Amino acid sequence: MKNQFVLFILFFPWFVAGQTKSDLKILHTEQQRFEAMEQRDTIRLRQLLADNLFYLHSNSFSEDKSAHISAIAAGRLIYKKMLREQASVRRYGRTALVNGIVFVTGVLNGNPFEVRLAYSAIYRKKSGQWQLLNWQSTRIP
Repeated sequence: MKNQFVLFILFFPWFVAGQTKSDLKILHTEQQRFEAMEQRDTIRLRQLLADNLFYLHSNSFSEDKSAHISAIAAGRLIYKKMLREQASVRRYGRTALVNGIVFVTGVLNGNPFEVRLAYSAIYRKKSGQWQLLNWQSTRIP
C-alpha cells in the first residue's frame, strides 16, 4: 500500500504540488478509503469512517456509517473504481476539508453506473487517525 502511494506521487507530481506533509496524509487516508470501498473491505472502512458519519450521495440518498457499510457489504452498492482526479485540502486543527473531483464506476441495486463527481469531504483526526465525518457529492454533467 505504501509503495502504491509513492508511485502515485512520482507519476502525478502536479497533484501534490503545494500540498503539505499533513495534507498528503489526509489524501492518503482518503485513497485508502476509496480502495477499501472498491475491495468491499468493511473492516478497514469501520476504521476510516467516523461513528457519526453523514454520507450524502449524488442522487440525494443519505446514509449513516452503519447503513453505508451495510450497503457495501451486501453488494447493493458496489464500487468498481474510484479515481480521484484532483483534490485540495484545508486544515483547521483536527478537522480537514477536502474538495475534489472523483470518477466513479460501480453498480447500484444491480444497475451499472459511471459518474464524475465534485465532492466535499470533512475529516476529523481521532486517536491519531483521520476519519471521514461527512461526504457530499454532486454529479458533473
